[in-house]
Amino acid sequence: MSALAHVLPPAVRDVDSARLGRLAIASLHAELACAPKPGLVTPFNTGSHDDMDAGTFLRSLFALRHYFTDIARAGADDAPFARLRTLGIGAEAAMLHATGGINTHRGAIFSLGLLVAAAARCHRQHGHAVPAAQVCLAVQHWANDLAAAPLDAGSPGQRARLRHGVPGVREQAAAGYPLLRELAVPTLRHALHAGLPRDAALCQTLMQLVARVDDLNLLHRGGADGLAWAQQQARGFVDGGGAFAAGWQARLHRIGEGFVARRLSPGGSADLLACSWFLLQQEGA
Repeated sequence: MSALAHVLPPAVRDVDSARLGRLAIASLHAELACAPKPGLVTPFNTGSHDDMDAGTFLRSLFALRHYFTDIARAGADDAPFARLRTLGIGAEAAMLHATGGINTHRGAIFSLGLLVAAAARCHRQHGHAVPAAQVCLAVQHWANDLAAAPLDAGSPGQRARLRHGVPGVREQAAAGYPLLRELAVPTLRHALHAGLPRDAALCQTLMQLVARVDDLNLLHRGGADGLAWAQQQARGFVDGGGAFAAGWQARLHRIGEGFVARRLSPGGSADLLACSWFLLQQEGA
């Protein structure tokens, strides 16, 4: 039993890890189902990808269904970071086995996994769910461990990060996910409160992210020029009213055609979108 468990009464220690795990999977499914998404896989097309489709993502989600519950339980138990990392490594292996070696959710295994663990840990400490921003900041509990953990220098994202000198998800996590706290979650919350349907609110948030994030997937596929082009397209969409404007879906379809022509896919932004939906949903857990 962890030191945290010794100081909290049983009622406070009761965390529904299975519910947090289900919310995580549902958030990844919401991101997949959302359309139109420039360059990204949806139930209707494969975007800029010729090696995966919606079925690939669904197989991956099925393989990950226990991971998020397990990492929530580890977070609630105040398990050491090594335990979280071991769970993440196992989840990645399960994903690759289910998809035939295709990386569908590596970024989400890392970021969403940490946020699920942090949400469970916060719930255990306080006896209730906490606001999204507090969950993001709680990830800083593992900042030193994140800095010390080995990197996969051979991954496309890490190669792009080093080549272009931009921070990656590890730096975002150690800083308490400022992109989620200051941009994505407020954008999504505002869009929903303003009455946009879920998919419209998600598309609005995605394009805000694409406009602002140094997305390593975009850098890997298109270099600095590809990233700059994608950001310009996203800013134009948002500045033109985004998903609040009439005909927004047709505009986003046209933008998507340009992404596909350039083989660009904002996968890092898509991961943050799923994380944003989870953070809002867990507030009611």
